[in-house]
Amino acid sequence: MMKSPALAAAPVSLAANEVRIQGKSELLLCASLFYFRIPRALWRERMLQLKAFGYNAIDVYFPWNYHEPEEGQWDFAGEKDVRAFLQEAHETGLFVVARPGPYICSEWDGGALPAYLSAVEGMRLRDNDPLFLAATAKWFDRILPVLKAYEIGSGGTIVAVQLDNELDFYGCKDPRGYISALREMALERGIAVPLIACAGQGGLMEASGFADGVVPTCNFYPNDRDRAFEEKVGRYQELLAGKGLPLLVTETNRSHFLLRRLLSCGAKLLGPYLQVSGTDFGFTNATNNWGKPLAFLTSDYDFGGMISPEGHIRPEAYEGRLLGRLMAAYGATLAEAAPAEQGTMRTLAAPEGAAAGSRALKLRDGGYLGFVSNVTEETAAVVLEIAGTRIPQRSTLRLERWRSLALPVGVPLRAWGIEGTLLHATAELWSCRKLGSKTVLAFHAEGQGEIVLNIEGATVLETSGMDADEAAGALMLTFDSSEDAACRIALPDGSVLELIAMDRSRALLLEEIGEGGELRFGEMPDHRKEAVELDIPWTFSPVEADRPLSTSRRHGFSAGGAGYLESYGIQRGYGWYVAETEPPQAAEPQGLLVRNGSDVLSLYAGKRYLATIVPGGSSRYVPFADPATDGPIPIPITVRAEIWGHSNFDDIRLPGLRLHAGKGLTGLATVTKVIPLTGNWRVKAATDREPKEEWIGRTADEALWPIVSFGGWLSSARPALEYYRNRFQAAGDANCWTLHFDGLQASVHVFVDGKDAGPVHPGDPYVDLSAFVQPGEPVQLAVFMDRQPGPAAGKVTLYEGVAANRWEIFSGEEEQLHAHAQSLQEAASVRLPVQLEAGDMGWLIGAVGHSNGGKGWRVQAKGSNLKLTALFNGRLVGRIWLQGSRSRPFFTGGSQDSFYVPGPWFREEAGQLALLLEAVDGEAPSVLEELSFRPV
Repeated sequence: MMKSPALAAAPVSLAANEVRIQGKSELLLCASLFYFRIPRALWRERMLQLKAFGYNAIDVYFPWNYHEPEEGQWDFAGEKDVRAFLQEAHETGLFVVARPGPYICSEWDGGALPAYLSAVEGMRLRDNDPLFLAATAKWFDRILPVLKAYEIGSGGTIVAVQLDNELDFYGCKDPRGYISALREMALERGIAVPLIACAGQGGLMEASGFADGVVPTCNFYPNDRDRAFEEKVGRYQELLAGKGLPLLVTETNRSHFLLRRLLSCGAKLLGPYLQVSGTDFGFTNATNNWGKPLAFLTSDYDFGGMISPEGHIRPEAYEGRLLGRLMAAYGATLAEAAPAEQGTMRTLAAPEGAAAGSRALKLRDGGYLGFVSNVTEETAAVVLEIAGTRIPQRSTLRLERWRSLALPVGVPLRAWGIEGTLLHATAELWSCRKLGSKTVLAFHAEGQGEIVLNIEGATVLETSGMDADEAAGALMLTFDSSEDAACRIALPDGSVLELIAMDRSRALLLEEIGEGGELRFGEMPDHRKEAVELDIPWTFSPVEADRPLSTSRRHGFSAGGAGYLESYGIQRGYGWYVAETEPPQAAEPQGLLVRNGSDVLSLYAGKRYLATIVPGGSSRYVPFADPATDGPIPIPITVRAEIWGHSNFDDIRLPGLRLHAGKGLTGLATVTKVIPLTGNWRVKAATDREPKEEWIGRTADEALWPIVSFGGWLSSARPALEYYRNRFQAAGDANCWTLHFDGLQASVHVFVDGKDAGPVHPGDPYVDLSAFVQPGEPVQLAVFMDRQPGPAAGKVTLYEGVAANRWEIFSGEEEQLHAHAQSLQEAASVRLPVQLEAGDMGWLIGAVGHSNGGKGWRVQAKGSNLKLTALFNGRLVGRIWLQGSRSRPFFTGGSQDSFYVPGPWFREEAGQLALLLEAVDGEAPSVLEELSFRPV
């Protein structure tokens, strides 16, 4: 493709098969490295680790809500010093793909959108909406000038800036308008490197709007062994090449087996997500739809990438180094390679299903690099044809399971300063070293291998472990990789070419080829360490669980209904609702109804613990124990609401999983009567979905309608469309009525006396009828049901009662929790185990005497039925919910029972570990049996 002078002069330019940075073609092997999940003192160490294991680039999100913890309050100091992070990247020589959002996903609280946005009436998040764009502009005013200062050629190494993130997963009404608006903001603030927009599920249009000046990129998360993967990726490569753009894979799985398959399709950016793991310090976890559907993200943010949260190098890192060396060995000829024409590479023989996606790249300077991948569980012997050359010819090409090889065919040796051709090899060329007048080319194989060269005038000087055979102007070298092999060849110009071959397992461990040609090997580290017995004097102080912490912030008193915590300016941490209700004197309270609750709600009546619930944004009925044995229910009602995290993904199946969902609750009622309504409904089959006034109103000619249980009408229609009618008498001294469809597996729509009360679905099977019911009056219910034959309609229950109407709201974040732990006056010395009664809380505090040489500790908790919030020297380092509670949600993301205490956060080799323990109701006792300290 002809490049214009302006394009060629740009710091970063893109073409169909090329990414050129400051005039040099580059293949980007790019690992996620998130400053907000790694202590600042370890940023450079992580970068150097990545560079040592083959990576030349990092991608990094910039979380808006991390830098604006309160509306209008900005923080870029200390651990949040973005300039310092980008300077470290510049000094270590890593390219940077910057991803400032405004939305980032990343399993981070709210996808980094500040929670206060959800309280702005009428705002449409992530869309071409003036309110949202005005808020985003304030964030871009802060972050984009920093990114501009660290662009490549301007003092840094940023080579691209991403706008939003995987917009095709979201219901954006105007993606082109939205992305265009973000583009204009970026250009107005001086961004000169390419602007990109990534697609999460392949919707390039939905993710980028194909906005002018914005490059669509792809995120792929396949099964690594998907046989059809290359075919899918190839189609995207062709589409983008037709627009003069390269295939940039901004996110994908972490296995280098998959990365090789992507490379074979012509990808120029390989971006495995989260090769460097970390920790969600503070209240920064997210909730999302990785469960059924609700999931809580652990504080440990670790998907098994090649570097652990503590900085341990894992075996996959050595695969990264091998791939990085291969890319460096071929250099620009591979960086500018294009997918070869169809039919260039064929699999002639292989076990069924083994050789998936055999593809070839046409190298810029001539020749091909053929990729063959074994997606099966078994070792496979294969025979290939690449550009008319049959491979192998004298040996056996063996592919171990989950292995992908890049095999050269017809490659000119001039890329390495030698006149001649590498005709073919069944071993992978993965390293080149120039040592004065000697050039060393390193190959690896598993089992037999062959290397065929054509170098006119060359002479074999000596071989070791290789057989050399010259015929028809070609030199064929065969070997078995069970032993290291070598061949020294004298070249016509007096220089020497040395070929070395080794087993792949040895290539993984090769540290360097020395100046004298010696090979230096290392070993994979074993980071498995036994726990160390630390002499920690523990103290325990009980906390009054039925009231807000004494150090909490009061957010005022309100009458009437409650609101989500965000409406009171509470965006993270804990919130407390202290409510009063006045049920009728003659009525015996049956339980509490929580409206729209999330994330973790612990309920107390007076000092009596009732339950801990995780409603997922839906409502929930909590029955009281038998008042005859426990006595009357005291007031006030206190609800401790923990914001585990705002959803980082938008999922309509559960109210709490919407991106704009609030946390806490919107109301509370004392239920005085539980009315079963499953039986004796009148039913009428319908032929369309248009509401029939004569069937939903207060009166209807229903005398001939059959009487069945709710959802009990058997129909041959598909779908079955039915109206159900029932009635109840509202109590004169109640003001709150809620209908619950327990076990519902259909869509229903509720009408009260002909008025639309709204839809109900399985993820939120409650509907509030209070606005439509007159106390003391009869109430006519009509329910329209739309379902397929088979799914259950569930049981119908009416909760009648009195809503709380006087509220006090409190909050406690990291600062308030630390202040409370420090304010304790009386603490008893204890030894583990520590056991609590359900509903109790307390602080377990101990002094950790040393930092393990500045490296820190992995602390593992053993016990049951407890929530732990861990602060180290005032910083929240982890939240854990131990097994044993029926309320415990599904957890994902990393370790569920341990947290990382960073060595750099010790103060003069000492630190205070404070654990806030919360006992919840469950099948097992609430006990902390042991805390194990494993050296990092």
